[in-house]
Amino acid sequence: MTEKQTSDNQPRIGLYICHCGTNIAPKVNVDQLTDFFTNFPGVVVSRHYMYMCSDPGQDLVKNDIKEKQLNRVVVSSCSPTLHELTFRRACKEAGLNPFLYQMANIREHCSWVTEDTLDATAKAKKIISAALKRVYWHEPLDYIEIDVNPNVLVVGGGITGIEASLRLAGAGRKVYLAERDSTIGGHMAELDKTFPTLDCAACILTPKMGEVKSKENIQLMTYTEVKEVSGGIGSFKVKLRKKPRYVYLDKCNGCGACWDVCPSLLSPYYRKIVRGELLIRERTPQQ
Repeated sequence: MTEKQTSDNQPRIGLYICHCGTNIAPKVNVDQLTDFFTNFPGVVVSRHYMYMCSDPGQDLVKNDIKEKQLNRVVVSSCSPTLHELTFRRACKEAGLNPFLYQMANIREHCSWVTEDTLDATAKAKKIISAALKRVYWHEPLDYIEIDVNPNVLVVGGGITGIEASLRLAGAGRKVYLAERDSTIGGHMAELDKTFPTLDCAACILTPKMGEVKSKENIQLMTYTEVKEVSGGIGSFKVKLRKKPRYVYLDKCNGCGACWDVCPSLLSPYYRKIVRGELLIRERTPQQ
């Protein structure tokens, strides 16, 4: 362990390097790393310990924060997925803002994937150096509470959007399902069979499409595109563009008689089912 003094207006960083049993130390020279970062800008304490995540290891951090007035902490050990919250909690218990902590992963990103000890140690120096430079500029953060709108917008009515909408609706959420085409179903509706079971695509998809329509807490918006998204988590604001249908939706019964006389020029082609055959007729654009 090494220690040095810094001026009061500078970050005071404590660096802790974990052996992680036989996971890090056999490949990474922890003694060399400890000495190397002694004179690194802002570093006041540089230590290595067998298991930093253990209670004695956490106590090292807590005691140094209190006794040496550390205002930044870097723990160089394993994945943040495992122990980032562990060390944040330790910092908080010692009176330090938990967001003034940074983790450097020298296990999964270094010792586990590097054969040569010299290469592993050199790589660990770079990883730890990056963590120290980052935490040097950290600022304290606070937890805040905001009102959250629990409603959900699902963009795209393919099989993925349909399944997501049904599951969210089943969980009690209000769901807005926006689809840019005139109907939901997506590419799956164009398939005969599905891989790898070769089940009938329509047999799987059609019941789900009907369920979307019948769910009270799913608002289906076809022929609708997302134009703008603003806001943040819990309070997004979305602008949608609902394209014209050129029919009265409340009067439409799906007979298709309007297709032959529709004045719309949105597409040069239109399809009509006659006697079970799909006919594609080319329309002459109107002036």
